Amino acid sequence: MNNSPTDHVATNDHYVVIGNPIAHSKSPSIHTAFAAQTAQQITYQHLLAPLDGFAASLQAFRAGGGRGANVTVPFKLEAYALATDLTPRAAAAGAVNTLRFEVDHIIGDNTDGIGLVADIVQNAGVPMRGKRVLLLGAGGAARGAVLPLLEQQPELLVIANRTLSKAQDLQKIARQFSPASQVEAVTFEALSGLFDIIINATSASLNDDVPPLQPGLFEQCKLAYDMMYGAQATAFLRYADQYGVACRDGLGMLVEQAAEAFFLWRGVRPQTATVLANLRAELCASTAV
Repeated sequence: MNNSPTDHVATNDHYVVIGNPIAHSKSPSIHTAFAAQTAQQITYQHLLAPLDGFAASLQAFRAGGGRGANVTVPFKLEAYALATDLTPRAAAAGAVNTLRFEVDHIIGDNTDGIGLVADIVQNAGVPMRGKRVLLLGAGGAARGAVLPLLEQQPELLVIANRTLSKAQDLQKIARQFSPASQVEAVTFEALSGLFDIIINATSASLNDDVPPLQPGLFEQCKLAYDMMYGAQATAFLRYADQYGVACRDGLGMLVEQAAEAFFLWRGVRPQTATVLANLRAELCASTAV
């Protein structure tokens, strides 16, 4: 079937971000800003689903006229199972963060990786083609990033993880969806060589920690990127900054993945620069009071 974005501009189309917890999500403010910018008549709200009630909550929303949903933790795997049709990047990720409801179909997509790539290539101005890219971690965040990263045609993608088998599993997926790409899997301890771009997809930043890395990895690095974001630099970015590396957190990824979801739903691609700048200002203001 055709998974291209629809062109509808119906009045009062309803969308949600569904998760548990969910009140903290910035998605409603992001999509409301996109709608105002593009003159799309939509409403977008939080939807808290019981941990054992994702499918029921989503189906009730759809039955009430909902047109689509963003999905966050802990429901991305359930959304993957619920979708009747998957985009290639959702199939590669094994998880879905965006759903579009059609009459007889539920389209499942994963926009996280494309959001990451857009933030690096477009917003940060760092090309990936022909570059050596290091991806730290092999969990869900990393898995969602692999196919979009490989579509940028890097010279090499190295996946590093504490547990080698998990990195190798991700390597197999990468080779399945992009057989011509050069992809290696290693443990953190076995990491060596030089990289142009280093991306932290681990959860270490949640604990203000850094994956066990050798300083030499950053000698020729053009960009250190952490998928996490906050008002203050993460431990990983503070570590990279010691070696004079340009650093970027995941706030832009959040906005860019939302823009891709908005495009999937509305057929209109919003501009992200102002929305990202406003979010950054809000984060900074939150620490100043």
